[in-house]
Amino acid sequence: MKKLQRKSIIKIVAGLIILALIGFAGYKYWQSKQATTNSISSDNIYTVQRMDLKSVVSGTGTVYPVEAVDVSSKITGRIKTVLVKENDNVKQGQTVATLDSTDLENELKKAQEKVTNTSSKYNRANYLYSIGAESKADFEDAEYNYETAKSDVEVAKYNLDETVITSPMDGIIVGKPQTPGTMAVQGTSNPTVIMRIADLSRKQILAKIDETDIGNIKVGQEATFTVDAYTNKNFTAKVTKISQTDTDNSWDTASSSSSTSSSSSSSSSVIYYYVTLDIDDDNGLLKPGMTARVDINTADKPNVLAVPLAALKTDSNGSYVVLIDDAGKTTNQYIQTGIYSDDYVEITDGLSEGDKIALTYTAPKTTSTSSSHGGPPL
Repeated sequence: MKKLQRKSIIKIVAGLIILALIGFAGYKYWQSKQATTNSISSDNIYTVQRMDLKSVVSGTGTVYPVEAVDVSSKITGRIKTVLVKENDNVKQGQTVATLDSTDLENELKKAQEKVTNTSSKYNRANYLYSIGAESKADFEDAEYNYETAKSDVEVAKYNLDETVITSPMDGIIVGKPQTPGTMAVQGTSNPTVIMRIADLSRKQILAKIDETDIGNIKVGQEATFTVDAYTNKNFTAKVTKISQTDTDNSWDTASSSSSTSSSSSSSSSVIYYYVTLDIDDDNGLLKPGMTARVDINTADKPNVLAVPLAALKTDSNGSYVVLIDDAGKTTNQYIQTGIYSDDYVEITDGLSEGDKIALTYTAPKTTSTSSSHGGPPL
């Protein structure tokens, strides 16, 4: 009887021990789940969803007119009159300034007198040569002097005509013209600019784009931009040209005369390319020289899966996000990405709408137990 009671007690104790172990194991499992779930706050959990995504490339450029000319003189002379002022509208062929013509008028008069004199000598020499009374050499000298005198008249007339400065195009006087009395010097390298005329009905932006972004730029892409003068207004533009060389022509070592030290310093600098954009400015608000901050729309995709850039991580295997299942367990989910915006990235493979991911995630620290017989870990 006592033996049976003892066996019953042992069975009860064993059952209680088993129940205790099961309870302890369940508690540790629940505790581990809670630790995993609690390691990610609700603020750091993002539900994957669809949205309209736009990718843009940003750059800075300068507004300038499509057509503009510097008006200078083909001859050297002192400016006599300036018939226009800044902001005046002018037409092609309109007289805008004159040079002092006094000396040139005198030169033309002398040239014409010389023609009269050499003409008489030529006619006489021609007659005498025809009857054999004068040598051929004398006749040719008279003929040469006469032709030279006529040429001098043509040059004098040309120079006199050039004292009248006319507009080569329709446009607006941009900036203040030179004042009367200024010496206008001719030349091909550094002539005196009497005035500048621009067609402000058509304007462009010459923008600098980083080499890391230039591959995404295509002719015909739409863009928006702002200028400091109208901070709350967005203007529109379109890409019309992409330069095939960088802004400094850094690749053209043959034409560079810089020293080795300057070459090495430039090679470490950022490379930019010029992109030209036509501007829509029907109201004429933009002025040449304004700084434009340009956003070029390189891609526009509606209703795509996207996640915040903060959730995107990379390792040697590629890009991934930390995926959270219904039980709170986290796994690294590798993904394929599409276009990028300022804050989001398109997901083309690896996630589904409604998936939950961690924006920022740090794996919980695991606690280790050491044997009571051993020393502290080295």
